[in-house]
Amino acid sequence: MFPIYAPLAVEITRPFWDPLGLGKAAAEYWRDACERSVLYLDVMRQRGNQYLEHMEETKPNVLGFDTEVLLDGRTLPNPVNYELMRILPTEGIEIDESMRPFVVVDPRAGHGPGIGGFKPDSEIGVALRAGHPCYFIGFLPYPVPGQTVEDVVEAEVQFLRHVIERHPDVAEQPMVVGNCQAGWQIMMAAALEPDCFGPILIAGAPLSYWAGERGKNPMRYSAGMLGGSWLTTLVSDLGHGQFDGAWLVQNFEKLNPANTFWSKQYNLYANVDSEAQRYLRFERWWGGHVVLNSDEIQYIVDNLFIGNRLSTSQLLTRDGRRIDLRNIRSPIVVFCSQGDDITPPPQALGWIDDLYESVDDIQAHDQTIVYCVHDTTGHLGIFVSGSVSRKEHAEFTANMDYIDILPPGLYESKVTERDASQANPDLIDGDYLLEFAPRDFEDIDAIVKTDIEDERRFATVSRISNINLGLYRRYLQPLIQAVMTPEAASWMRRSHPLKMGYKLLSDRNPATVPLPVMADAIKASRHPVDDSNPFKVLEGMISDQIVQGLNAYRDLRDQATEQLFMQVYGQPLLQTLMGLRADDQRPLPLPGASPEHHRFVEQRKQALLDSIDEGTIVQASVRALIFVLGGSTTTDERNFQRLKATRDEMGADVDLTTFKTWVRDEFEILNLDGHAAIQALPTMLQGEDAATIDAYMAHIEQVVRASEPLEEKTQTRLAIVKKLFERAKPVQEAPAQPEASSGESTRRSNAGRKRRATRKKGAPGPTRDSSSS
Repeated sequence: MFPIYAPLAVEITRPFWDPLGLGKAAAEYWRDACERSVLYLDVMRQRGNQYLEHMEETKPNVLGFDTEVLLDGRTLPNPVNYELMRILPTEGIEIDESMRPFVVVDPRAGHGPGIGGFKPDSEIGVALRAGHPCYFIGFLPYPVPGQTVEDVVEAEVQFLRHVIERHPDVAEQPMVVGNCQAGWQIMMAAALEPDCFGPILIAGAPLSYWAGERGKNPMRYSAGMLGGSWLTTLVSDLGHGQFDGAWLVQNFEKLNPANTFWSKQYNLYANVDSEAQRYLRFERWWGGHVVLNSDEIQYIVDNLFIGNRLSTSQLLTRDGRRIDLRNIRSPIVVFCSQGDDITPPPQALGWIDDLYESVDDIQAHDQTIVYCVHDTTGHLGIFVSGSVSRKEHAEFTANMDYIDILPPGLYESKVTERDASQANPDLIDGDYLLEFAPRDFEDIDAIVKTDIEDERRFATVSRISNINLGLYRRYLQPLIQAVMTPEAASWMRRSHPLKMGYKLLSDRNPATVPLPVMADAIKASRHPVDDSNPFKVLEGMISDQIVQGLNAYRDLRDQATEQLFMQVYGQPLLQTLMGLRADDQRPLPLPGASPEHHRFVEQRKQALLDSIDEGTIVQASVRALIFVLGGSTTTDERNFQRLKATRDEMGADVDLTTFKTWVRDEFEILNLDGHAAIQALPTMLQGEDAATIDAYMAHIEQVVRASEPLEEKTQTRLAIVKKLFERAKPVQEAPAQPEASSGESTRRSNAGRKRRATRKKGAPGPTRDSSSS
């Protein structure tokens, strides 16, 4: 692929003995191939230099934005190597400090920080263009000695509290985005301190490691094939208490050998004139390996990768608090992709099936879960793809307030292209429409494909891992720790195969000295061959054959690995020896709920039923809206945009937090006794005049009709609400008055609410018991 450079100085012409021009085409291709070879090698030399410069930086990252460090995690009571940074807006972007803050937490899974703000079209870029104050939680290459995963979680809570203090006039809590490993990390933080979080977006984040589909997702078998986590401890001991993230990156690369060993490099070689800068930008992040403490990586591997304990509420903090994801009170948006081989959809969504029995169980815990499954993008594309950022991330960011007021339950979101034929196109933000559809556990099961027999196999792996780890620590670890020195560990890290590939092709290698001179000469007189050249076409065909061959090897390897795993860990005798029963119970049963939670739920239900006919006209309108929109299979952002547009007239003094509480209360009341809740609307409207009732009914109809055409069930429910609002009008009206202005209508509404509040004064309302969080 990389022939020795021997440029042809003479002009290539077609001689008489080459009537088909194949000789001329071969000469042109040879010249182009030689030039591409030199340019390719020079790009690899630049990659090596870039790597060495990057690793020598004190605080390396690949953020595409200027930042200001606000908090250094090394100064916290339990110091960590994390930092809270404020993203400085670029020229032409104005930040509205009154908008909800936007916080991106980067994954520390072998690579350095910055992937969430790698490109202008990134998660941070989308939020900045929307006017949100943006913050970034990144990290340094080396951990603080002794830091743990729990220390990092506590630090992230401290960072969020600092962000909240910087925006005292913003009632809503920050929206937090966790990419990959950072996703489960912020879920842990939100479970421990739910009051610090607004909507949570976890992108490509694995939370349920046993989940997966047979014939796919081979990475979940790795622990079983290696005998458990003892190897992780060995690598940490060889690193003198530190685990080199390059080993994690190597595991990722093994998933797709065709891309690792051929496609990525060939794409650069074939398109070296246009791909060089993009390749170098990506390699700056991909090769920026970081280090983890041995305690950190052991905690992750034992409790998450192998034990699967986070999704089943088995983790405890050092002060005895249980990390239960059901404590999270913020809406959770799960963004995953079918094209992601590192975090496939079953692993991104399986925690829902691990924690809850049904959608009713989700609602009983006052949780809102939204999932979105992309069709094709890969793992990194979820964070850095321009098409994804312009589409899904842009819609999630623009509609975070909409997501925040969704009633408790399970929803699937879809992002579709804006269509000029759609009703009220002016209510669609951007080029795409965000829709939400209620879902049931059957929909989750269709993605996760839970298999009890497979779960029993993974439970067997977990117990064998504990045995092997105990044997290693008892007999081998003392010897390894006795002979390893910091100098030897540092030499081993520097000698990792991935790192050597960067160093060997850099200016530190004397053999690369001629490359920049030759590359400059070629660029001054470049002779690229046309894509129609038959030899260039043949080159592409050979490349395709190599890719197919490597893919066939991958498929054969993965199939053999899966079959061996299933046979070994599916042995009834082995499972029995590990203490597993051969009945139908799940090896990791549902965590269940405490008696205190059940008692709180019953008390709350009774309190809501007792107040079923109480509330203001705004609350009555909220109940009516939920009832009517519940008759539709989907709702979309147009309904919410219309609701925001009429919000001042529907209650100017109602903030988002209060409105969110009303939505959840009215939703629960409708769930408890829908018929009685709707029939109570006229009672709730007592004391309001006919003009005010008509104005609110008009607002309700505007919100509902924003997403026309309406389904038949929705039209029927809208007609029922109209009749009830009509029935609530006073029987005798005062003498006709000039039609009230919008401001007068609002004043009457406020007066009506005061009368209702006075009448209800002293009446006990539903309160949240601390046992629910």
